[in-house]
Amino acid sequence: MITTGVAVIGFGTVGAGVVRLLLEDGARLAEATGCRLVLKYVCDIDLKRKRSVAVPPELLTDNVERVLADKGVGVAVETVGGTTFAVDLMKRLLAARKDVVTANKAALAKCGAALFAAARAAGRSISFEASVAAGIPIIRAIRDGLLANRISAITGILNGTCNYILTQMSCTGALYEDALAEAQAKGYAEADPALDVGGEDARHKLAILAGLGFGANINLEDVYVEGIAGLQPADIAYGAQVGYVLKLLAIGRCAGGAMSLRVHPTFVPAGSPLATVSGVNNAVLVTGHAVGDTFYVGPGAGEMPTASSIVADLVDAAMGRARVTFESIAWLAGRARALSVLPMSDIRTRYYLRFDVLDKPGVLGSIAGALGRHDISVASVLQHEPARPDSVPLVITTHRAREGNVAHALDEIRRLPIVNGPAVRIRMLAGNGEGEE
Repeated sequence: MITTGVAVIGFGTVGAGVVRLLLEDGARLAEATGCRLVLKYVCDIDLKRKRSVAVPPELLTDNVERVLADKGVGVAVETVGGTTFAVDLMKRLLAARKDVVTANKAALAKCGAALFAAARAAGRSISFEASVAAGIPIIRAIRDGLLANRISAITGILNGTCNYILTQMSCTGALYEDALAEAQAKGYAEADPALDVGGEDARHKLAILAGLGFGANINLEDVYVEGIAGLQPADIAYGAQVGYVLKLLAIGRCAGGAMSLRVHPTFVPAGSPLATVSGVNNAVLVTGHAVGDTFYVGPGAGEMPTASSIVADLVDAAMGRARVTFESIAWLAGRARALSVLPMSDIRTRYYLRFDVLDKPGVLGSIAGALGRHDISVASVLQHEPARPDSVPLVITTHRAREGNVAHALDEIRRLPIVNGPAVRIRMLAGNGEGEE
């Protein structure tokens, strides 16, 4: 039986979950895999804080140098987080000839190329299943199960906090601020939720999935991002009336040697599997040329779902499979494809537009005329009773249009005397593959 020493560095929520699985399920794992994972160190700067799992005192240390120096540690788990100390730590662990397992999406999205190069130089591997969608084995699915496919599209609900907030707004009509407060009260959102609600967390995850799926190095700055702050229940309700559900989507497309990468609120057809994903769950829809659409859904965060993926990576590393994969898969092995990135202004999709307009004849014609001058075709119109004496909500959905054209049209419409304030613009996902760039 293969026996490998393991160190867990970072004893927070996720680290505690990993330790729990290794201590409580180690024997079962060994029997199932023929690989015994021996926990040798649990390392953290604060060893006094109460955790959810009891650890034998002799395994605890606040000195990472002990881990680095111990040749009996074959694999180290990094759950420190961040892009400074954690990145340096992973490089040092690799140089000390230890395979690394991490859930650190920010480090991989921002410094992945340098980390992978450090692993290759050391003849080691970095495994990162838990960095995207926690308990969903989406990295394995793309890397291994869909290997025969040319991946053309990755569409995901990758942030549970945002999905919970939008679910509450959709189901109860809650204001954004109230849904966020509820998410914080239940522990689904941080006290400072900016990384989640601003879309940055999903942006990191899309960069990782697109890098792996499209086989290209991703510059994080090339991933367009919009968050969910400021979304209105009225727009969610109007969208529902035309058959759509609002989600924060991470969307990657690859065609003709170019990628488009974006994270933003998106109306999804009610019949799409993505529309049914509620609460804090995550989901990913992957399209390959041979298999077509494949769909993955499950818990996207949390102590034990994340730990589940980390321990699966530990087994792969201990058995030597992770190193073989790392040396073979082109993106990990330093053989990335040279793909251009389509500017956001050139993407083509459908749009939901809401205008607050004067209740008088000719308004619709003026707005439709401005859209037409920018090559934007109207698909549907929804008009309600006046919300106030001088204003009527006018909702228009469009056929597929170029982003830059829509921006120019909205600038023109905003200056019309019949319009009260800027328009609401929300991009739409088509139900049958149409409407996407």
